[in-house]
Amino acid sequence: MTASTSRLAGVASGLGAGALWGLVFLAPKVAPDASPMMMSAGRYLAYGLIAAALLAPRWGRVRLHLDAPAWKGLIWLSLSGNLIYYLFLVVAVHFAGVAASALIVGMVPVAVAAWGLRDPDAPPLSRSAPPILLATAAVALIGWEAFLGRGGGHAGDVAANAPGGDLVLTLIGLGCAVAALISWSIYAISNSRWMARLPQVSAHDWSLLTGVVTGGMALLLTIPAALRDLPDDADQWVRLAGVSVGIAALASILGNALWNQASRLLPLSMLGQMIVFETLFAFLYGFLWEGRGPTGLEIIAVILMIVSVIWCVRAHGPSVAEGAEKTTPD
Repeated sequence: MTASTSRLAGVASGLGAGALWGLVFLAPKVAPDASPMMMSAGRYLAYGLIAAALLAPRWGRVRLHLDAPAWKGLIWLSLSGNLIYYLFLVVAVHFAGVAASALIVGMVPVAVAAWGLRDPDAPPLSRSAPPILLATAAVALIGWEAFLGRGGGHAGDVAANAPGGDLVLTLIGLGCAVAALISWSIYAISNSRWMARLPQVSAHDWSLLTGVVTGGMALLLTIPAALRDLPDDADQWVRLAGVSVGIAALASILGNALWNQASRLLPLSMLGQMIVFETLFAFLYGFLWEGRGPTGLEIIAVILMIVSVIWCVRAHGPSVAEGAEKTTPD
């Protein structure tokens, strides 16, 4: 596979992962009666069970490639990318409101892409900084639109839900949003490193291993969730089970496998930009669910995101000087 083909395959995998991850934002709409803790426990338990069933036929071969550091890495990835991240996000939304939390956590692509500039295969700052800044501008526009309360859905609820009068709680919420940003950024960076260390483990198997470990740790959520937040009737149980299994299979199993494939094919400075697809598809699904079109600022933000990804792909291609060197006869 040539470098350009590998880049395109990586971008396609990142796009697919974003399309599936965007479904997570619809889960609370489909099962509005389920508490965040119950929904998290259901999703990750289903993720673990499905992952274990899919991994079982290949377990004898896969386990040969796993040593103690790899298992520790899987535990760390499961915590930072799933359980800890989600916990901080829930607290942030509760105390600081949806808009502020989304604005801060939406900086994940920028944080990951910026960290990737340290890698030896990263393009020079003059080529990689502009698309990162463009993605930053897109996130800022989305956040501004949410603060204005004109975006529909969650945005209109900010004034009612964010307890801005209590400065301490608001600061706690903002701090948790920053912690969620750091947690998921650490996951994206660490996961990319582990994928490079274990090339003998396929992207799909690595996703399944993460699911098994996450499912095991999700049992810790089940006990408090069952004591406090059990659904009241059969209809709520059916919706919760359907959402848990659907999100686990699509977003966690398939989405994570595609993301791991992108992690293996793309440099980290480029991989960070792929996360914007999750935001794009979350907006698309939200528009379809709410039966409305995007506002002017939302259209501009989406265009900026798309341009930033295309620009980032081009920035990681050969420069004009490099191309000239390659075409010069010896």
